[in-house]
Amino acid sequence: MNMNNVKVVVTDFEYDTFLPEKEVFDNLGIELTFEQCKTERDVIDKCKDADALLNQYAPITKEVIDQLDQCKVISRYGIGVNTVDIEAANEKGIVVGNVTDYCLDEVSDHAMALLLSCVRKTVLLNNRVKEGIWNFNEAAPIFRIRGTTLGLIGFGNIPQTLAKKAQAFGLNVIAYDPFVSPAIAEELNVNLASLEDVCEASDYISIHLPLNKKTEKMISYPEFNKMKQTSFIINTARGGVIDETALIEALQEGKIAGAGLDVLEKEPIEKSNPLLSMDNVILNPHAAFYSQEAEAELKRKAAQNITDVLSGYFPTYMVNSELKDKLDLKEK
Repeated sequence: MNMNNVKVVVTDFEYDTFLPEKEVFDNLGIELTFEQCKTERDVIDKCKDADALLNQYAPITKEVIDQLDQCKVISRYGIGVNTVDIEAANEKGIVVGNVTDYCLDEVSDHAMALLLSCVRKTVLLNNRVKEGIWNFNEAAPIFRIRGTTLGLIGFGNIPQTLAKKAQAFGLNVIAYDPFVSPAIAEELNVNLASLEDVCEASDYISIHLPLNKKTEKMISYPEFNKMKQTSFIINTARGGVIDETALIEALQEGKIAGAGLDVLEKEPIEKSNPLLSMDNVILNPHAAFYSQEAEAELKRKAAQNITDVLSGYFPTYMVNSELKDKLDLKEK
């Protein structure tokens, strides 16, 4: 493919540097085009003639994909691909890439940090001290962590990494994931259980699921009704996996003790959201993935997905591998 006329568009971004991508694309003499698309119409107008897209949050829906006449590959800045309609990409023969391994430590560290902050109530105590109140009883009751149970909903790479860290704190770890082999769980000293059993047995629950049609609002009223009143829920995955209305009611009615949320159904959070006024809820702005090192790795690998495809190869990180038989690409 002649790279001189190739158009690679960054659909939208929150980054202040693109050096990692440029290092990858410079090898092929490709210059990036930068846009800040918010809507489907924006993407269609700005990217209709693109050969490849680098995507952060802009919606790459069926309506968008149907009008991408030149596009050969869409690469996401991230692990989740809920911004991209995979079925529509398959119909159009467009490769979808992501980066599955760039922030394993960051997200597992962040989940552990939220868990510890919820249980030890460090944020609450910090706020009280800054309000002029010096009294540890403001955080009562606090219970010992060692010997309690962490339940993981989803047991892919990140929660497997988290399990080892949690075990170092003396936590017993159980997990729900129908797609993970019992041998992997056994090797990590983690017991696999049903979703119902995880909800009932866990003192803390950490969510690690992609957002799709099957997982949307998967944690809802029945799940909260089964949880312990002393339990905390942690979410560093996608906000939509939790039914936020059900969560708010569970917190208001004391069905669970609190929550540590890095992700929400609607981001940024709306000012009217009741979670903002709850002392037993820690809120972060979708930051678990972030470190300087992880961001540079993500950007480099997302760019590499595109140069792989444009150079005639399957990318290292291919989401829709079911397309492999239909594409004229080679293994690297």
